[in-house]
Amino acid sequence: MRAFSRTDTGRRREMNQDYMYTSEMPVGNLPNLYVLADGMGGHNAGDYASRYTVETIVQSVQGSRDTLPVMILREAIQKANHAVVEKSRTDIDLEGMGTTVVAATVNGSELFVANVGDSRLYIAGEYLEQITKDHSYVQEMVRRGELPPEIARVHPDRNIITRAVGGGNEIEVDFFEVELEVNDRILMCSDGLTDMLEDREILEIIHAGTDSVDIVDRLVWTANRYGGNDNITVILTEPFEW
Repeated sequence: MRAFSRTDTGRRREMNQDYMYTSEMPVGNLPNLYVLADGMGGHNAGDYASRYTVETIVQSVQGSRDTLPVMILREAIQKANHAVVEKSRTDIDLEGMGTTVVAATVNGSELFVANVGDSRLYIAGEYLEQITKDHSYVQEMVRRGELPPEIARVHPDRNIITRAVGGGNEIEVDFFEVELEVNDRILMCSDGLTDMLEDREILEIIHAGTDSVDIVDRLVWTANRYGGNDNITVILTEPFEW
């Protein structure tokens, strides 16, 4: 499999609080590992939260004796949550920090995904299918039928999330298992992309490109062209290419 990634500060932010990790080679008992986090908090806190979370997840996976992907990812995210909470309690400059996280691994044709917050994972085939569910105030209203989906993307409260790593002593993680098709690509991204581009536009860029490096660059370039209001991170994986 092959993965292509890029992170960009965007046009409105002074600091990039996104952080990512990609490995096409085995990490611990996982055959590969992809992690993306979008931090929040004042000054350096968001930057620290995302990096610390990803690093803790990778270290946990490397040391895990479990063999089930869901259990490995669950343990890793729980350890990261505990680490972020403890660090925020001992350093006043990091008080209140938190981060989203989406993590994935592919075993053959099976995709295993875990997420907290509103960073997303999509399957890009003939259609663009969002696999993760946003843990955000606005998406909760959409799920309850209180807000039309087309309004959610531009709602002023769209970036208020309801779950985060570092948000409390206990953390609820969503897990998904997907059977991949031969031509599927896996797209992971922060909301710096999805706040700027509609799903239709993302799919058009993916379908129009022949080279995944160019596709990733084009996605980031377009998000910046539309305003670049936030940090932008994209990981595009081709699970059946070598």
